[in-house]
Amino acid sequence: MFARFSCIAVIALLASGCANTSPTLGSKNISYGDTKAVETVTNEFGSTDLQMIAESMTRSLAQSGILQGRPVVQVYDVKNKTSEYIDTREITTSIKTQLMKTGVARFASDNNAMQSQVDQLKLQNQSGLYKKSTVAKTGNMVAAKYRIEGSISSIVKRSSDYKDVFYKFSLQLIDVESGLAEWMDEKDIRKTTER
Repeated sequence: MFARFSCIAVIALLASGCANTSPTLGSKNISYGDTKAVETVTNEFGSTDLQMIAESMTRSLAQSGILQGRPVVQVYDVKNKTSEYIDTREITTSIKTQLMKTGVARFASDNNAMQSQVDQLKLQNQSGLYKKSTVAKTGNMVAAKYRIEGSISSIVKRSSDYKDVFYKFSLQLIDVESGLAEWMDEKDIRKTTER
């Protein structure tokens, strides 16, 4: 009898454990949303703008045919010429990530990561901590054939009834050796708020 009761209790416990797969912690007023949904909370630069810019620029550059043979590209952070704070590093990272997924280019350490690359090479070669056969040799980094750089600027107009923000995002691919711009494109975004 005790064995039968124990068996039923174990089955009931397992069944109840399966029903409640993940508890929810925190506020009941927070929920997940669609990351691709159009975000119109304010007329400031937002997630939808970032996604539109990254997708537009990636598509344009990938379809241009310039990046044949998967050349090495170095990406510079986008310059923020607006009056608002915009995390331009995220724009740069999104463009780089989407280009990487297309397989049209390889990427050298960017200007922010270069010091980390140099530090790692020094650590491996000068510290004496690593087995010689596994140490990355200096002088073998691959130089970039192209660099990508860009900027975002805005024009803000206000009246008593409206606020209009016009964003212009420009990106260019420059041949490092010749200094020639091999590809350029821009994306415009206008956001208007009625007061």
